[in-house]
Amino acid sequence: MKKRMMTLLLCAALATTMLAGCGGNSAGDSSKTTSGDEGTATEATADEGSEAAKESASEGSDINATVFWYDESDVYLSSVRTALNAELDALGITYDNQYAANDQSKQLDQIKTAIAGGSNLLIVNVVTSGAPDTAEDIISVAGDVPVIFFNRAIGTDGADVDVLTSYDTTCFIGTDAPEAGHMQGKMVGEYVVENYDDIDVNKDGKISYAMMKGDEANIEAIYRTQYGVEDADAVLKEAGKPALEYFDASNADKYQVDQGGAWSAAAAKEYMDTNFVTYNEDSKNMIELVICNNDGMAEGVVASLQGKGYNKDGAHVVPVFGVDATDNAKTLISEGAMTGTVKQDAEGMAAAIAQTVDGVKGGSTLGDALKGLTDERFSISADCDTKLFVAYAPYTGE
Repeated sequence: MKKRMMTLLLCAALATTMLAGCGGNSAGDSSKTTSGDEGTATEATADEGSEAAKESASEGSDINATVFWYDESDVYLSSVRTALNAELDALGITYDNQYAANDQSKQLDQIKTAIAGGSNLLIVNVVTSGAPDTAEDIISVAGDVPVIFFNRAIGTDGADVDVLTSYDTTCFIGTDAPEAGHMQGKMVGEYVVENYDDIDVNKDGKISYAMMKGDEANIEAIYRTQYGVEDADAVLKEAGKPALEYFDASNADKYQVDQGGAWSAAAAKEYMDTNFVTYNEDSKNMIELVICNNDGMAEGVVASLQGKGYNKDGAHVVPVFGVDATDNAKTLISEGAMTGTVKQDAEGMAAAIAQTVDGVKGGSTLGDALKGLTDERFSISADCDTKLFVAYAPYTGE
């Protein structure tokens, strides 16, 4: 499948769909999208696929897309999904949402089932981030069916480029992973410099911080963890201030990770509740600043702080920073309970995906479809013309 023309591949996939007489669910058929309280996907049977294809044909749609989400509970991706559903509906695209419950094997099985059911365009939020072998497995299973990877990186240190440039049937739409960390670090550093004495409740001339890491292996989490501190320290050094000091000297990693890989508020709250037992204001070793890889974990931290009487009206506010600019985070910032976040543009991500799908529907290759996107929020990566970035932006509510 390497280096084939995308248009020919799509035509072949469409022809296969027509001959098979089957396809995925229509956008409005939620009964075939999820099952049970766990939010896992129900795999379409051949008969269900056939009926959906008939509906698709009657509606005149030539794209039968399946969108694969690593998990249904991710708050940021819920915003992307809402926006993407609306975009695809407006374009008249037939699509189905599938949820892998953070299980890569399950997602690969879902992809196989979708293709057998007539899906001719795959939109994949891969479970195992930063793993080119996983991306290759998905592309191999997809065969001639085009794959749009989105949000979660498919490789690190150029390995994603090797995958993307080896196939004309795939592209990536996401964010420049280090950018959020750099932006957050600068925001943290500047805030600390401006409010140093107020933040230093221990009055020891240093700022004690905690770091909440979303997923041990996720490339976005890795960069945010690294640059959220490194760049803050660079700002502090330039201002003649000491570097941030991790609150627990025995923790060589200098972060606390969600062991379930879910970037969850519950995990962050549990960590902070436990931290408070030993590290508190009375013991003069209080955690004075918290940096989080996403807004979900930031919400958990704020909940823990508020449970101890902090981050409320009239009380001391421990600065808490996140990433995503979710609606809940914006509310917390407006209330003064959270300090800042980095906007990861859910609507922009959805628009980029939908417009690319529309380009493919019109006969473009994935690469040409990406190049045709003119929104100022989007930029083609300098190292690969089938990799598109949606810009981040700082958010403090101002």
